[in-house]
Amino acid sequence: MRNVLAKVPKPAQDLVATLIRSVFAPPAADEVRAQLGRVVKLRPRFPKAAKALEDAAEDILALSTFSKAVWRQIRSSNPQERLNREIRRRTDVVGIFPNRAAIIRLVGAVLAEQTDEWAVSRTCMTQESLAQATARRTSSTPAKEEPALVAQLVA
Repeated sequence: MRNVLAKVPKPAQDLVATLIRSVFAPPAADEVRAQLGRVVKLRPRFPKAAKALEDAAEDILALSTFSKAVWRQIRSSNPQERLNREIRRRTDVVGIFPNRAAIIRLVGAVLAEQTDEWAVSRTCMTQESLAQATARRTSSTPAKEEPALVAQLVA
């Protein structure tokens, strides 16, 4: 979303953000596709933002193939960003590493620590919801048809 909002003037960013959020509101994949098509019609007013949405259409539509129950967990990149910040924080303390193996050891230790934390205390998705999401994904639209749907959307 930040990539699209960077292409919109500051006064209009709230409006465009609301429109983009509306894409994820419909409960069915075909409705998500239709709403994305309506939002992409921003082209006359914000051509760069509309182009960015068209370029990301495949990724946005990929979310709709999963169960609505797991959309919130899937669409957020906050856990990944948090992990990247933690790795950056730890490597900044060291400054200069003597060799590549030292970097791998430190980053590997951070990743192992995060894995343990997520395995014990944090659960973004339960095993049942992950199995349900995977089952729905494999039984939905075949991957070879998805580019054609995107082409229809942006046409």
